[in-house]
Amino acid sequence: MSTPRRRVAAYVIRHRTAPELLVFDHVGTPDAGTQIPAGGIRACEDPHTAVLREVTEETGLDRCTVIGAVGIDHRPHPITGQLRHTHVLHLRASDDSHDSWIHTVRGTDTDAGLQFACRFVSLPLPGPLADEQDLFLGHLDPDWTTLTRR
Repeated sequence: MSTPRRRVAAYVIRHRTAPELLVFDHVGTPDAGTQIPAGGIRACEDPHTAVLREVTEETGLDRCTVIGAVGIDHRPHPITGQLRHTHVLHLRASDDSHDSWIHTVRGTDTDAGLQFACRFVSLPLPGPLADEQDLFLGHLDPDWTTLTRR
């Protein structure tokens, strides 16, 4: 049995007139679906460090605060079937963050160089995220600022 891949995923929320979630689409690859920042945890990282790195690499946002852990998704990768444990964390973005932008992914991971069309969308979401990444959004309070205890 193989060791599950350790990952993080970020619910980055900002509050203006209403709470909004940071999402992105792959430029030129619409079949990838709308997603949230996510990626692998390196050997020397804890989930909080990894999620901040992934958000910065994939979106360019570098002024986020980790609010707390939301849950752990133990589902295998939908295409490869690879076992994975994804730590889902709730982050707060600055209210003065841009509404939308194009970002070229930084870092050394396989997505380096890809372009992501990032944007904040109002909550609740109008539709599902790719790979059921919205699975744990219901674990946040209705005001989208704190975690519920389930």
